[in-house]
Amino acid sequence: MVLRGMIGRVGEFEAMRRALITGITGFAGGHLAAHLLESDDVEVSGVALDRGYGLDFLPRPVAVTIANLQDAAAVRSLLQETRPHHIYHLAAQANVPAAWHDPWGTFENNVRPELNILQALVELNLPARLLVVASNEVYGAVPPERLPISEDAPLQPVNPYGVSKVAQDLLALQYHLSHGVDVLRVRAFNHVGPRQSPQFVAASFARQIAEAEAGLRPPVLQVGNLTAQRDFTDVVDVVRAYALLMERGTAGLAYNVGSGRARSIQHLLDVLLGLSTVAVRVEAAAERLRPVDAPIVVADISRLQRTTGWHPTIEFEESLRRVLVYWRDTIRQPGYQPSQPAAALHPK
Repeated sequence: MVLRGMIGRVGEFEAMRRALITGITGFAGGHLAAHLLESDDVEVSGVALDRGYGLDFLPRPVAVTIANLQDAAAVRSLLQETRPHHIYHLAAQANVPAAWHDPWGTFENNVRPELNILQALVELNLPARLLVVASNEVYGAVPPERLPISEDAPLQPVNPYGVSKVAQDLLALQYHLSHGVDVLRVRAFNHVGPRQSPQFVAASFARQIAEAEAGLRPPVLQVGNLTAQRDFTDVVDVVRAYALLMERGTAGLAYNVGSGRARSIQHLLDVLLGLSTVAVRVEAAAERLRPVDAPIVVADISRLQRTTGWHPTIEFEESLRRVLVYWRDTIRQPGYQPSQPAAALHPK
């Protein structure tokens, strides 16, 4: 069942490019909407399973459809009604630890919606360009001598989430090759910024620090593997790369989106602790470790840069400062419920 609802009003201008964002109320989806709305010639709409964090921060309102993308009829109806020129497919179960607990649920949640979108494009003969967001998790644990990771690296996922993302990536390629769908395959590395779920490491650390500063929890921060190194990019830069690829990318190709630099979780923690107004004690917790964890992950972004001219513009330290400011503001909101120590914390 599809429920069309307006988060504000959007004018209907046929001359405008119509962009549809799946998962628009999620972390990257909201930031992408904000970026696209900076242009006056793009009409943005979205689809989400629920209202998520809301979209009050957007510069102007957008239309949002509440629908389950695992329902093929709902997807077909949505595309038939909106007839987008560009589709940014971001909707997914994006948490690696959750995938270990529910492998099939993650696989079904990540693959079926994309299949429904691809099939609807074919059946409706819609000339839309589709950008599918997979993950660096498709590459698995790449040996240090093969870093940075290029798009030609073998796909060797080491967790169920990565398997679901390989399926998304190859499904997009298959529909391009077999049906001529104009599809772009993105392999996004770690990104950070305001409004990210505290399931992820930067947001979790920042939330705990902000709560400790406000006296809402003891000044103790529990951590997992601090030696892991990841390729972090500010979400504002990430979604800018998505938009540039939509305009300039070559159909069928895969593109890494990352910073091209690895930073340790220890460094991430040190930056946030340096911004804290209180002394925080750090404690290791074995339950926060992953069953399999790649020691170093860093992207080769030369294909992205050659194609679009993109480069990251927001420094890592500034990204973390923005995350901490966001949580300081959030915990001051009426009705905020302090967190309990998380059951799992990982660097994805």
